[in-house]
Order: sequence, then C-alpha cells, then structure tokens
Amino acid sequence: MTAPIVVIGAGWAGLAAAVRLADAGLSVTVVEESPRLGGRATAFVDRESGERVDNGQHVLFGCYRETYAFLRRLGTAGLAPLQPRLELTMVGPEGERARLRCPRLPAPWHLVAGVLRWGAIPVSDRRTALRLRHVIKEVRRDGAAAVAARVSAGTTVDGWLAEHRQSSKLTEWLWHPLALAALNQSPATASAAPFVRVLGELFSSDPSSASVGLPAVPLDELGAVPAKAFIESRGGVVHQRAPARIELNDRGAIAAVYAGDTRFETARVVSAVPWFAFGRLFPRGAPPALVQVADRAAATESSPIVTVNLWLDGPVLEPGERFVGLVRGPAQWVFDKRALWDDRAGHIAVVASGADSIARMDNAEATETVMRQLRRLLPRLAGLKLLRSVVVREHRATFSLAPDAPPRPGAVTELPGFYLAGDWTDTGLPGTIESAVLSGHRAAEAVLRDIRRV
Repeated sequence: MTAPIVVIGAGWAGLAAAVRLADAGLSVTVVEESPRLGGRATAFVDRESGERVDNGQHVLFGCYRETYAFLRRLGTAGLAPLQPRLELTMVGPEGERARLRCPRLPAPWHLVAGVLRWGAIPVSDRRTALRLRHVIKEVRRDGAAAVAARVSAGTTVDGWLAEHRQSSKLTEWLWHPLALAALNQSPATASAAPFVRVLGELFSSDPSSASVGLPAVPLDELGAVPAKAFIESRGGVVHQRAPARIELNDRGAIAAVYAGDTRFETARVVSAVPWFAFGRLFPRGAPPALVQVADRAAATESSPIVTVNLWLDGPVLEPGERFVGLVRGPAQWVFDKRALWDDRAGHIAVVASGADSIARMDNAEATETVMRQLRRLLPRLAGLKLLRSVVVREHRATFSLAPDAPPRPGAVTELPGFYLAGDWTDTGLPGTIESAVLSGHRAAEAVLRDIRRV
C-alpha cells in the first residue's frame, strides 16, 4: 500500500499539518497509536456520570492566530468565542476578589490601563507595570518574537521580572499566574524568553489579543473530531490504535511507515509525536541524520498538569462567572463546566500547573488538597456536598523550559522527506495549543515547498 504523505501523531500539531496538506489537495494518511484523537488536548467519557471530561482545561487567547485560523477552516471557531475584552477575576489568599477589566482603549494601552485601575493591589505596586513600557514599544516596533529572542539565554522568569523591577504584589497577583498558565513551570526555573514572547503577543497592537477564549464543547469536538472529518472528506485516512514505526532502506532514506501491521510505502513523513515518543519511531535507532534530534528529545524533561474534576451539589462560582484565578497554590484556576458547556456538564475543573507535588498524590489526597484550598477561598462551597471527583494527571503535559533545556528542533530536518511538528519544536512559544498548531502549519508548508521544487 502506498501513501504520498504520512503524518504520525493526531494531536493538534499532526492534525493541523494534515488539514493544511489536505486543503492543498494532497491525500494524507494520519497514524495515531491512541484510541482518542487530540493528543494532550482531548476528552473522554467519565464512566460514572456519563459526562465528557477534558483531559485538561485549555484556554485560548485572541493572539492564538494560527489556532483560530485552523478552527475557522474546520468551522468550529465559534465554539471558542473570545471575550469582547479581557476580564479576569482573581481570588486572593484570604478570599478577597478583584476583577481585572480592560477599558475600551487602543491596544496595548487598554491592558496597561486595566492593570493601573486594578483594585487588587496598591496603586504603587500597579505602577511598576509602567516599567515594561519600553518592552511594549519594542514589541510594537519589532514584533514579539524578535523581542523574546533578545532575552539572555540564562534568564529565568523571576530574574527577568526582577530586572524590570516588578513589585512582589503585582508579580504574585498577575505575572506568576500568567507564567504558570503559559509555561506550566515555576517562574523560578522557567526560561524568560517564552514568557516574554507570550507577553509580547498579549500586548500586541490588536486589542483582542489578550481576550480569553474558552471552549464551549469538549476539546476533541472543538478540534480533533472535525479535523478527522475534514481530512477524510478530502480523500485522506486517519488510523487510530495504530502504533507507528518508520522503515528505512539500505541508503538510510525513508522507505515506509508501519501503522500497526499495515505497511505504507512513502517518501514523506511528518512526525508530530511529542518529545518523549520520538525515539519509538525508529525501532533500530534513529538514522545518523536524526541522532541529534533524538538525543535532544530524550534529554528533554517534562512538567505535569493535574486537573481535579469535582461534582458538587450546588454552584461554586459567583453568578455569571465562568472561571476564576487563585493567587498562590496549589491550584491556580477553577473553571465551571456548567457555565461553559450548558447542560452537558455538572462539574468544575480545578487546574494545578507545574504540579509536581500534587501529581505524586493519590486521588483521595489530591482531591482533599484542592477541596481544602477551595473551602478557604470560595464561600459558596460551604455546605456543599462532594458527589464525585475524577483526577486527571498529565505527567508529561509540557516540555521543560528551563534555561539549560536542550535546543528545540525546527520543522525541516537533515533526513530528506522527514519533517517535524509538535509544540516542543522551535516555535518560540511554550507548550500550548498555539505552539502545536503553528508547528503543524510550518511542517505542512515545508512539505509543500519541497513538493513544488520537484
């Protein structure tokens, strides 16, 4: 059996690549070892409640240009509507609430004004945000990627914030929650460059860049399921429950891809598997052209996310609230799935990023740890009965962004016909859906460029 192009991995990166290639008129074969599509951003059915549950809550932003372009092509962008402007409620260590609301001003001054008017912290602390104005000007002049590239390689997020003299209160209430959400790693150890890239994108000239988009459906219904339908409607095939391995010929070139026991002859492969699965593609070891990529992938460390899904006999958040942020840990965000999915859900999702300690707890301990935090901060929880909890651990949710982490590879490799996608590749972004989709689009464009040269 022959296949002109094989995409290995049906997470958001692989599906974005396959959709872009299918849209260009090519027949694409997608191979995925899991029974579910969507990779680390998918959903499953809870066996007791019968509800769909995301394997981790994902938040989109208006600056996710590649993601929303992908969703528009699938016809699902309306299922993750953006706020008209950024509004964010944070709950402090003593249960105090403060809403950050951006006024209707030109970007990026709507964000600056929102922070300066934010009652969560003293005025003197808010004003330290103005010390970032030269960064904002550079972003507007040179772009977020260029500004992030200038950050010293060894600088951590905390080091960068200290260099820019951000107050401890503003850091605790805004910059640390943002860094944890974006990087999934402690600001004390995460590299500053991707954080600055995120800040640059949020502070861009588009006022909607910082607006939050929350999926109104389970994650697989937003991306994976319609992507599969798109690919198949254009003559492609998506194989699930099919572990992939690559066969090389005597010259070390790509000869075929095995999807389980099925062999597809091909000369072009897009690898969209995560860093921790890359080495499994080559049963006899990576070819010389990919040894460096394989070694760096193997040396890349991971950071966990834990989501504790709770079914309670009453609402936890205030009327009209869909999510809130929690200052200080162990969890940082609470999402009301009832408000997001209407009558399709009856649970809340409590998210702990960079959650090494919670990831090591058993289910009962993780649930009690989160419940103890919520009881202290959310008054409406008093008197409510916990009906059920489902703890989802993604031990390898994202790759490490420590300053000494291995370099990230690009889309084009030294092995002819072999391309890389995945949030861990060199997009300049942290391990987000936007990084995954951007990498998939870049890999697809590299394939198309090579095809045009032939």
